[in-house]
Amino acid sequence: MQLQVMNSPFNQEQAELLNRLLPTLTESQKVWLSGYLAASQSASSVSVQDVPAAEQSTAAVSVQSISKDVTILFGSQTGNAQRLAESTGKTLKEQGFNVTVASMNDFKPNNLKKVENLLILVSTHGEGEPPDNAISFHEFLHGRRAPKLENLRYSVLSLGDSSYEFFCHTGKEFDQRLEELGGTRLYQRVDCDLDFDEPAAEWVEGVLSGLNEGTGGGTTATPTSIPQVTETTYSRTNPFKAEILENINLNGRGSNKETRHLELSLEGSGITFEPGDSLGVYPENDPALVDMLLDEMKWNSEEKVTVNKQGEVTLKEALTSHFEITVLTKPLVEKAATLSGNDELKKLISAGNENKLKEYIDGRDLLDLIRDFGPWNTSVQEFVSILRKMPARLYSISSSLTANPEEVHLTIGAVRYDAHGRERKGVCSILCAERLQPGDSLPVYIQHNQNFKLPADPDTQIIMVGPGTGVAPFRSFMQEREEVGSEGKSWMFFGDQHFVTDFLYQTEWQKWLKDGVLTRMDVAFSRDTDEKVYVQHRMLEQSKDIFQWLQDGAVVYICGDEKHMARDVHNTLIEIIEKEGNLSREKATEYLAVMQQNKRYQRDVY
Repeated sequence: MQLQVMNSPFNQEQAELLNRLLPTLTESQKVWLSGYLAASQSASSVSVQDVPAAEQSTAAVSVQSISKDVTILFGSQTGNAQRLAESTGKTLKEQGFNVTVASMNDFKPNNLKKVENLLILVSTHGEGEPPDNAISFHEFLHGRRAPKLENLRYSVLSLGDSSYEFFCHTGKEFDQRLEELGGTRLYQRVDCDLDFDEPAAEWVEGVLSGLNEGTGGGTTATPTSIPQVTETTYSRTNPFKAEILENINLNGRGSNKETRHLELSLEGSGITFEPGDSLGVYPENDPALVDMLLDEMKWNSEEKVTVNKQGEVTLKEALTSHFEITVLTKPLVEKAATLSGNDELKKLISAGNENKLKEYIDGRDLLDLIRDFGPWNTSVQEFVSILRKMPARLYSISSSLTANPEEVHLTIGAVRYDAHGRERKGVCSILCAERLQPGDSLPVYIQHNQNFKLPADPDTQIIMVGPGTGVAPFRSFMQEREEVGSEGKSWMFFGDQHFVTDFLYQTEWQKWLKDGVLTRMDVAFSRDTDEKVYVQHRMLEQSKDIFQWLQDGAVVYICGDEKHMARDVHNTLIEIIEKEGNLSREKATEYLAVMQQNKRYQRDVY
């Protein structure tokens, strides 16, 4: 690269000298020179001749005031933050940094005061809570034992979903707390929505620039070193079109529910997965809802609009396949207000109206927004530009690849409900329930989840709690353990509304019990008794045996609804440990926390 006078502080003669010198330098000479220049700002009398040639490499190191060691910690529930952390680590290593990548759960907090460069990549779970493998580190950092960190430089990449009230809350907490403890940001925090690739790439470039400023060496990341979450040919950004082999309703006639069992072909894809992983599915919006939007706005469905890297597509295709139209988020409503002539909408997003905005967003979609706050004096392109990309839906895989080569199975509950005078439908679940037939295809990818895995030792005891569609990963667990001939005892807790109509995969569970693949099974059907009985009630009935299994080293797994079921089961486990272990509530809570840290308590909750 030739230095140009017009965009540099050098005159013509200096530029020519530099252009002759720079191509002749070795990499070690460039490193030394950058260090020398950095040092010369505070010691202008030093000259190159002052340093013997044999000591030049040592001198280069001495003028680099900041360590090239970087620690990357991730907190991840579904695996996105982990994969981004690993790819960021790879990028930094290519730039000459010494990188350590670790789960927050595996990092010894007392070592934090030894760290000079820290990168945090963390998702936000549930209602603004840290993911399971970040809980202990989060508590330490916010506790009284957290050290002063005046020598720390750090940056935070936060992953979240802007449709939730506490968007990226955990990342914001880490960022603020590290500053409170004396740390200095080497690059500002970046908060990512579901479509995180581009902002994450910009963050990595910013971090590299910040790190290099301190070390006096290295180069800025180029677009080729941007981290991509790709492990196979097919990925989140390049999904595989999987053909549907089977699509059946698991519920019996008369059930209040509809649960679809889908079997998809992975033939020719090379895709692999393990029990505990999830399948990402890119759905299409309901054609009827798309038509209502087009009619409401009096738009021409064939008008062309630009959609990111896909280029131009028809407006109908954009609204069907590329954009989310069933969920309102605060950022979307704020952007929409700039396109509307409606004063009420501007009032809704104004300061002090946060609760009213939250109340309005709940249960409404884009069609509601358009109907409630016109007129919309804007072009079609301007309007679609404010919409969020269609996010993939993640489903726990309900099959073992060992047992079903080149196939993947899903268990999907159809979502239908009424809100604000209209019937609402789950985008992906109703696509599967009403519009997909064998022979059709779905764009899919594997979401690997290292935080929800069978024990490495197949003889380890396992306890599984999965009511409703939470049964999905445990079907894959059982298929896998049957295939490998596992000798470890297994215990399943399943629940739903009615035994007759809602016992998902009943014949398979009965066969596993008969064959000894499954050791025990307890069921709870809440609508078959006068008093509602749930899985946590069945667990309390078996508290003595459960605690004995825990003492014998069993791993506990929970899958399903996070807000209610998972919290109830969590509290029930603490109650069982407290009672059967004759422990205080505090000690019982600590017992379960240690299990979680040792990967003996794993959750796949949503």
